Amino acid sequence: MKEYIMGGMRKDKPLRFVIQRHTRDGERPHWDLMLERGEVLETYRVSLPPEDWGVKPVEAVRIFDHPLKFLSYEGSVNKGKGQVEIADCGTYRVLGRDDKQQLLEFAGNILNGKFVLAHIKNAEWKLSRSDTAD
Repeated sequence: MKEYIMGGMRKDKPLRFVIQRHTRDGERPHWDLMLERGEVLETYRVSLPPEDWGVKPVEAVRIFDHPLKFLSYEGSVNKGKGQVEIADCGTYRVLGRDDKQQLLEFAGNILNGKFVLAHIKNAEWKLSRSDTAD
C-alpha cells in the first residue's frame, strides 16, 4: 500500500470518525461510517451494527460525503422521515492506502483495532478486521 498523505498531513495523524445509526418507520436500521477527510466526511452505509464489524467482513456501500457537522449530529433527517443517533465515535489513523484498499486503525468506544476497507466494484466496499501484526 502507498503512504497516504492528504493536504500535507502525515499518514499517522489521528482523524475523527463517527458511526451513526439510522432509523426510519417501517424499515430496518442501518449504520453510516463517516471518516473525516479534509473538509468532509467520506461516508459508507453498512447494514450491521459496529459490534459485528470485527466478527466477519461486512459490506460497506460508498454514499455521498457529509459535512463535518455530522460528527456530533443526532436528530431528525430526511425531512423528518428518519432519525440518527451516534452509535460510536473516536479517532482513526490511515496506516496505508492505494486505489484498491485502505488500512485503517480505529480508536473508538466500540470500533477498535486495524481494519481493511477494500474496494470491490463501483460503490461496493468490504470492511474486515486486519490480520496485520502490530
